[in-house]
Amino acid sequence: EEVGSASPRAYNRLMRFEDYKVVLYRQEDGAWVAEIPALGGCYALMDTREAALAELEHVFHLIADEHRERDQPLPKDTTQIVHA
Repeated sequence: EEVGSASPRAYNRLMRFEDYKVVLYRQEDGAWVAEIPALGGCYALMDTREAALAELEHVFHLIADEHRERDQPLPKDTTQIVHA
């Protein structure tokens, strides 16, 4: 194995919930949405900000487990935050 390259399993261990940017916003109906844009389908919709963040972390771990079972690496977070 080349120096600096990581197997999918090692890469999954490197990418943690804390390594991703989270977008958090409130909808007009008052519900909170939390999502990780770098991971398709990784989002949560809950009544409170705290509940949305907690559920998002749970969803992240489900997605990470699926990737691990398939020996697929989690993608790097390429999300950029900019003002229009």
